[in-house]
Amino acid sequence: MRETGRIFLAMKDKHFLSISDLTGPEIKDLFTAAKFMKKQLKKIGFNKPVLNKKTLVMMFEKPSLRTRLSFEAGMTQLGGHAVYLGMAEIGMGVREKIADVARVTSGMGDLIVARTFKHQSIEELAEFSKVPVVNGLSDLEHPCQALADFMTILEVKGILAGLTICFIGDGENNIAHSLCLGSAILGIDFKCASPQGYFLKSEILEKAREIAGETKTLIQQTVDPEKAIYKADVVYTDTWISMGDEKDKDTRLKTFLPYQVTGKLMELADSQAIFMHDLPAYRGQEVTREVIDGPQSVVFKQAHNRLHVQKALLIKLVKKN
Repeated sequence: MRETGRIFLAMKDKHFLSISDLTGPEIKDLFTAAKFMKKQLKKIGFNKPVLNKKTLVMMFEKPSLRTRLSFEAGMTQLGGHAVYLGMAEIGMGVREKIADVARVTSGMGDLIVARTFKHQSIEELAEFSKVPVVNGLSDLEHPCQALADFMTILEVKGILAGLTICFIGDGENNIAHSLCLGSAILGIDFKCASPQGYFLKSEILEKAREIAGETKTLIQQTVDPEKAIYKADVVYTDTWISMGDEKDKDTRLKTFLPYQVTGKLMELADSQAIFMHDLPAYRGQEVTREVIDGPQSVVFKQAHNRLHVQKALLIKLVKKN
């Protein structure tokens, strides 16, 4: 097989802020590289150090398990180094202007991963950064998670185009947004079931449907979880109370109760359907234990694939820039 660094198509953007920054062929290109490195790591215990002496700067306003671990481990496996900077060290937009943070950081590091509350913060970092900026999570999107999700679906199902993904829960959610856009790009039908007032953001829905017009796919928003899940190939949910939503906990728990993914609800999906969750999960709230810990669940495969697809992404960004 060709070396990982030589199989990439040209990337249209310097940064990775939204999953829509990639085309369908570019996403599949990433999966080819990610699967190669995943197989190589399992077979011989290491990957070629193609990011030797490169530094990834990680700026996190929110705590993290999978995002931090996967990026740090990924850089180590590729021969590079990761520097973690938490909220106390930087204080973006409070202690120091975001533009100044971007200029300083990009003068010392080779790549930046930012995990922020506001998507605008990541956009401003990218505007003033001289090196690639990756969205490690914002209030609008979680594109790295979505890449790992689609790679997992491809590994389990063998295909992407023509499948149906059903997302149940909070549609006004970064995971739902990235899955919606990514599905449109990859030719997957996407159905989202959410309570009134928690629909996908209108700008995301509009953009996804514009893309879907070219890929001939269906993008649907409904209040009916049974309608959305019927014959779906993939069933996905996320926590009802994301970081920053804690003040509305009681209201959300009551509002989303009819949207819990149960064994009975899963019976309406395709008999070979898989269950997905980006974690952390709250068993007994958005999903029952029998589902998330059952045979249809691939949640830990998803989590592990964060490592592999993000390594491919980092290589691609470095090669592009």
